[in-house]
Amino acid sequence: MAVKLRLSRVGAKGKPIYRIIAADSRSPRNGAFLEILGNYDPNKNPAEIVLKEERIRRWISTGAKPTLTVSQLMKKKGVVV
Repeated sequence: MAVKLRLSRVGAKGKPIYRIIAADSRSPRNGAFLEILGNYDPNKNPAEIVLKEERIRRWISTGAKPTLTVSQLMKKKGVVV
């Protein structure tokens, strides 16, 4: 099973909020996931990013691959990949 760290959309129409999740790469965007690793709210100024850094490091050490967007969010927060 290939695990990806990616975004899952929640929130109202026109006001998205995203969860950063660990999910099987074959599952759909808002489908089943393994663990919630943080939140990203682009509606706030500046955008709010909350990460569980220890859990993210654990998933990456076991072979999970972050998507491009998630890796950019982690760089903004200072989580080294």
